[in-house]
Amino acid sequence: MQPYELPLAAAADAIRARRLSPVELADSVLERVEKVEPRLQAYVTVTAEHARKAAREAERDIAMGRYRGPLHGVPMGLKDLIDVAGMATSASSRVRAGHRAETDSTVAARLTAAGAVLLGKTHTHEFAYGLTTPQTRNAWDRDRVAGGSSGGSAVAVASGAAAFALGTDTGGSIRVPAALNGVVGLKPTYGLVPRHGVTPLSWSLDHVGPITRTVQDAALVLNALVGHDPRDPASLATPAVDYRPTTGASLSGLRIGVPRTYYFDRVDPEVEAAVRRAIDHLQALGARLVDVEIPMARYVQATQWGLMVPEATASHEATLRTVPELYGDDVRVLLEAGALMPTGDYLRAQRSRTLMRQEWARMLREVDLIAAPTVPATAVKAGQEVITWSDGTVEGVSDAYVRLSSPANITGVPSLSVPVGHDAAGLPIGMQLLGRPLGESVLLRVGHAYEQTQPARELAHAA
Repeated sequence: MQPYELPLAAAADAIRARRLSPVELADSVLERVEKVEPRLQAYVTVTAEHARKAAREAERDIAMGRYRGPLHGVPMGLKDLIDVAGMATSASSRVRAGHRAETDSTVAARLTAAGAVLLGKTHTHEFAYGLTTPQTRNAWDRDRVAGGSSGGSAVAVASGAAAFALGTDTGGSIRVPAALNGVVGLKPTYGLVPRHGVTPLSWSLDHVGPITRTVQDAALVLNALVGHDPRDPASLATPAVDYRPTTGASLSGLRIGVPRTYYFDRVDPEVEAAVRRAIDHLQALGARLVDVEIPMARYVQATQWGLMVPEATASHEATLRTVPELYGDDVRVLLEAGALMPTGDYLRAQRSRTLMRQEWARMLREVDLIAAPTVPATAVKAGQEVITWSDGTVEGVSDAYVRLSSPANITGVPSLSVPVGHDAAGLPIGMQLLGRPLGESVLLRVGHAYEQTQPARELAHAA
């Protein structure tokens, strides 16, 4: 096995035991980046010299006994919305051409303090306003979409071009590409991970979280990210928690809600079958399955778009007025639509969210978590605009991909996407676990228990 093939936790163990040098690991991953990048285009920019310098410093510090923890010397990618001092933050948009960050974002600073090695910035759908990331190709099939908006981060991890990466999630933008590329994606509780220094899309829906090869890896990254930051008004002051799941922990007594409605409506049969098999496996591990009704399901999409569209337009008000031609057509149309949305519609969406949060809290008192598909279909062909379901219903690709992930953004609950197999075409399928606010430990425990009983996952074939 080459060093770039190691999941984060395995690489960390090897580095700590001095069986693997951070320099050796960085060189291996950078060689992998050079090999796969022309085909997959996960990165906006690769900072190879910066990475090699950081790897040398990590190697020296570890040799001198200054080991900082499991991220020390481990290569990572950051979505190109996340500021790093002196580096460009382009948001994959011509609007931000020439922009350079003056200071680190909170999450970048925390990962640097933990000793992680930055490889570069990964592609996003322009300003994170989309679900496909058109610049980047799926790590399992280069003719298909990567998912978005954190497509570059997911593809980098799935292809071995990063040990882990950060993404952002406003309606599913961590979990959608994670599911479509066969990796793990965690959207934490709203406010758990500070967003200072991260280019916003929709302030009341935006989250930052990790994309990794394994659930254990996601926990290791989350440990480094959590902590109050007053520069983000939504940032939570929570007690310190070690999110690392215990191997072999029983799921006995855990109540897993299985939705009767919404999450299995208009879902590809292969996706549904794979997710239901995974849910049955959780039952075999000791969990108790409980049928649940998703509250206010008919209002989910209207609430998501009613919140996101006007908030995104407000963030872009100045540049939309002065340089609209620099936006991609799809993003510009959405921003212009937000300018036309009546204030009353936004207020109604806010009221709907308040009620939805209350109803989800009631539902989650009856069960410990919900298990459901992450997305209703696997990765579509690049350029495909609609999905036609078996009942003849036609749905836009973005609407379909966001439909099952957005409830967690509206309510702010944590959500973890875990790979649960492939369809007949070899495309990955993801299962989504949704829990109570600040219930990340439960989700990670369940995801890890499932993962530990499955064959080890390989790197993506298209890479």
